[in-house]
Amino acid sequence: MGNKHILLVFLLIALDCFSQSIESWDHEKIEVKKGNEQNTIISAHKIIAEGWADLAQPKFWKQIMALSPDSCLINIARTREVIARMSIAAWNSKSDDDKDQYRDSIRNVRGLDKEARIFFTTGKNDFYQFKKVYPTLSEGIEEFEMLGVDPWYAQAILLIESPGQLKKSRAGAYGPFQLMPKVARAQGLIVNRSIDEREDFKRSAYGSAKLISRICIPEAQRILDAHGLIYDENELWFRLFVLHVYHAGGLNVAAVVNKIDPKVGNKELIKAMWINSAANFGNNSQNYSQLALASQLILHEMVYEDCDYILDCAQVH
Repeated sequence: MGNKHILLVFLLIALDCFSQSIESWDHEKIEVKKGNEQNTIISAHKIIAEGWADLAQPKFWKQIMALSPDSCLINIARTREVIARMSIAAWNSKSDDDKDQYRDSIRNVRGLDKEARIFFTTGKNDFYQFKKVYPTLSEGIEEFEMLGVDPWYAQAILLIESPGQLKKSRAGAYGPFQLMPKVARAQGLIVNRSIDEREDFKRSAYGSAKLISRICIPEAQRILDAHGLIYDENELWFRLFVLHVYHAGGLNVAAVVNKIDPKVGNKELIKAMWINSAANFGNNSQNYSQLALASQLILHEMVYEDCDYILDCAQVH
């Protein structure tokens, strides 16, 4: 067989693999129609089927995402068990001693260690503006697919990173996919005093997709391989693991995984990451995949409650 024929065979194999990858994503997509508007999103059916929706942590964050910022939920940090709902004004009216006594009473009643953290978590429905971000999900999914990157990440990131708002974080992350300046430049975006391509949706999506495919997924694989764990890139727990790398960085994720020392790669590893900390993998890092799950479940409820009809993309195509 000549070199041209060999090259052709390799190209055909590559195209076939790519088309299989896209097909697997199609099985997770749904087309949502309301009036003349049509949007393609990733279904939450896998989250529900695998029991993630039944866990206390996603349930807790669903409440917080729907709660106004003038209210709060008093909760046990480790389990996210909600003890009480209270107005911010009522909580602030308590003295520091009263607050400490209140936390101690919760620990005593629940039989918790004296060091167990009791959190006061404010409502965030002013931040999680899902109806605003919803129209951009289809575009994000399309941009990721064009680059051959799992579009599940596009939807997950858009839902939890400054959804529907173009805000700069305290750390300097900016754009729809909240990229740091140095990270964005490393993926080919222009970020200087006069131009910031992170503001452009397509360029921000490009930078995020490249970061995931070039850095986050390989880092996740390296960490899991170091512990001899078996994984499938299409499994939900692996995707959530990659999101942790996207948010916290490979070194911090590696540190918490080393602390956990898992024997199997599955949902239990992600749940263990929710209650363990190491290096700079702290509370915000623990919460990240919980937020991803909660936001997808809210999106699921939102579209099914307010649409004319929904089509399974696997059947359409």
